[in-house]
Amino acid sequence: MPDDCFDTSGLLYQLTHILTDMESAVIAYSGGVDSTFLLKAAALSGMRILAVTGQSPTTPERDFIDARELAQVIGVRHMVIETSELEIADFRKNPVDRCYYCKDHLFGRLREVAMTSGYRFIIDGSNTDDLDDWRPGRKAALRHGIRSPLIEAGLRKHDIRRLSRELGLPTWNKPSSPCLSSRFPYGMPITSEGLRQVEAAEKFLKSLGFAEVRVRHHKDIAKIELKEADIQKMLGPEIRRTVKEYLRSLGFAFVSLDLEGFRSGRLNG
Repeated sequence: MPDDCFDTSGLLYQLTHILTDMESAVIAYSGGVDSTFLLKAAALSGMRILAVTGQSPTTPERDFIDARELAQVIGVRHMVIETSELEIADFRKNPVDRCYYCKDHLFGRLREVAMTSGYRFIIDGSNTDDLDDWRPGRKAALRHGIRSPLIEAGLRKHDIRRLSRELGLPTWNKPSSPCLSSRFPYGMPITSEGLRQVEAAEKFLKSLGFAEVRVRHHKDIAKIELKEADIQKMLGPEIRRTVKEYLRSLGFAFVSLDLEGFRSGRLNG
């Protein structure tokens, strides 16, 4: 049967059944496709839930604003906590398992919230596609006993986007938005200044109409990755000059365009 004909209603039923059995949970909520869908499903299940969003320099400001607004629209209790992964030396060093240290810190904070507020579980939005990718954060999730209901229900990213659209969630076609630290090659230290440079550069490019973009931070070089359809637009003399001047004003000495185009997780391998 073609993928587009796959009936996902059974998956949603399975998910809500899992959530109902949990009774109560703190949800690691980023405002992305997966965690927003999980939050909506949890709200539909009738379980007692608390959405918790970590705010730090590694999180794009726009993502934080979206998370806060979506939680309000869905109608769930939402808490914001300050996270301080930049104070963790092993995180700042940016090893290949950097995400482990970030998630270990976040899940530790969520466990404190759950214990203090009387929630039975902590859950996250990991899906079955994540099991085939390089995800050091999964190790931290297992260490803290985090449950992943989307994995338990057998939901893939494709299923989540489809069900999100059926539920009227605006995130159904939202591009992925990993934390800003993913823009630094492994082994290059992560700094507050570098994070601000990357966020400002990507925000500027999006304001010019580039919906999905990454600015990789290679010390004094900013390497821009765009969808293939947008590369020709970037090569126009006027926009090229505008982008170059702005990124140099942020402190980059050189600005380059990756002709291979955008690929999520480029620095993983």
